[in-house]
Amino acid sequence: MLVPLAEGFEEIEAVAIVDVLRRAEVTVTVAGLAAKRVTGAHGMAMEADALLAEVDPTTYDMLVLPGGMPGTTNLMADARVVAAVRELHARGRTTAALCAAPRVLAAAGVLAGREVTSHPSVRGMLAPAEVRASPRVIRSGTIVTSQGPGTAIEFALELVRELCGPERAEALSAALIVGA
Repeated sequence: MLVPLAEGFEEIEAVAIVDVLRRAEVTVTVAGLAAKRVTGAHGMAMEADALLAEVDPTTYDMLVLPGGMPGTTNLMADARVVAAVRELHARGRTTAALCAAPRVLAAAGVLAGREVTSHPSVRGMLAPAEVRASPRVIRSGTIVTSQGPGTAIEFALELVRELCGPERAEALSAALIVGA
């Protein structure tokens, strides 16, 4: 799984995605767009595993986009990220985004006719998707979307469910005391 990380990313979302998936023993590559040390929207820095220029996004089974501002805007402005979304979507691979990051999927042109969710502040920017306020995580074919920092663990568990099966997702959910 590839997680591109742009300056201004939402820290809770990025960390929850990477942490939960690595707990499930999924290989996760965090790739900084311009540098390995990437600073989030609230001033916290995260060290990426690689630079995006050092990896081939099309070789991954899944592309996962954390939101945040201006992180989402920076992801949308990166032609490599938008091209990777298009290519992986065309190959039937999962593209996933939460919070404001479904805007990247919209910019890539992969949301037509799909049910999606996002942070309330960007729901009007996701045409021509069928935007929903609930549930908190929506899977529509190979696209998975969620609403924001408070839904990040649920979102990550949905990705574990896909990659590792429902039993592993439920065991991890119980270990993390999700929904208790």
